[in-house]
Amino acid sequence: MKIVALDALQLNDLDWSRLDSLGGVVRYDGTAPELVLERAAQAEALLVNKVKLTREIIDALPNLRYIGELATGYDNIDVAAAKERGIPVCNVPGYSTDSVAQLTFALLLELCHHAGEHSRRVTQEMKWSRQPYYCFWDFPLKELSGRVMGVVGLGRIGIRVAEIAKAFGMKVIAYSRTPKQIDGVSCVDFDTLLRESDVISLNCPLTDATRGLINADSLAKMKKSAFLINTARGGVIVEEDLRKALDAGVIAGAAVDVTSTEPPREDNPLLGAKNIIVTPHIAWATEEARGRLLATVIDNLIAWTEGRPQNVV
Repeated sequence: MKIVALDALQLNDLDWSRLDSLGGVVRYDGTAPELVLERAAQAEALLVNKVKLTREIIDALPNLRYIGELATGYDNIDVAAAKERGIPVCNVPGYSTDSVAQLTFALLLELCHHAGEHSRRVTQEMKWSRQPYYCFWDFPLKELSGRVMGVVGLGRIGIRVAEIAKAFGMKVIAYSRTPKQIDGVSCVDFDTLLRESDVISLNCPLTDATRGLINADSLAKMKKSAFLINTARGGVIVEEDLRKALDAGVIAGAAVDVTSTEPPREDNPLLGAKNIIVTPHIAWATEEARGRLLATVIDNLIAWTEGRPQNVV
C-alpha cells in the first residue's frame, strides 16, 4: 500500500517502522499547496497535519482510500467530501490532554510570578546582586488559591484544567456548548463566566460559534485584574482587540500558545503587546504526547487495513 505523510516534520524524529509491514511510508517534512496533488497522486493512505485536503484535492485523488489526521483537530480536511467518497478520516483524540493542561498552568504561573523574567534580571542584569535588600520583585505577585478559574470548553482538556485548578484551591466555573455534571465545577452562561473569572482558560475547538469569541465586547466584560490563557486555537480571539485591551489595561495580562496564522506574521498585533506571553504552539509537543500521537496514528491505519476502523470522525 502506498502511504504518504505530507507534513510530518514534528514527528520525523520518532520511529515509524511499524508501517513497514504495510509497505512503508513516504514522509515529507512539509508540503506546499501546489505540491499536494503531485506528492499524493498515487497514495492510497494520506497522513496530514496542517496540509489542507479540500474537496477539489480529494476528488482529484482517485487512488485515495484513507486519511489519517496527525492531530486531534481536523478542520484542515473536507470531511464531507471524504465521506461522499467512502474515505474514512481518523484522528487522534486525547493524546495531548495532560501536556496542554500542563502548559496552561505553566503560562498562568508565569503571569502570576514572572519567574522567567525575574531570572533574566538576576542572571543577565545582575539586579539581585546589586540590591541592598535580600529580595526584590518587579511585578505584582499573585496567588491562585481562592480565585475563580473560568474554563471555556469542557472536553478532555477543559476537564483536566478544571481538575488542576481545583488542586490549586481555585473555584471553577465553566461555559460549554454541552454542559456536563462535574464535581466542583459550576456551568454558567458566557457573560457570567466573563464577569466572575479571575482567570479564563480557552479550551474549546475553533468552530463558527467560537471564532472571535474573545473580542472587544467580551474583553470589556472581564475583570480588570483578570488573566486570559489560550491553548486552543488562535481564531477564538480577535487579536487586534486583545492587543488594544492589554495596552489599555482592560485586563491584566494574557498568555497564548496559538495565533490566528502560524507561524505569526511579524506584524501580528499580539507581538509586542503589553503584559503578554506568547509561546510557539508547544502545548501538544512533549515527548510523551508526541509518542502517543504517532502510536495512535499507526494504530488507526493498521486497524483500518484489518477492517475495524477506529477514531473515525
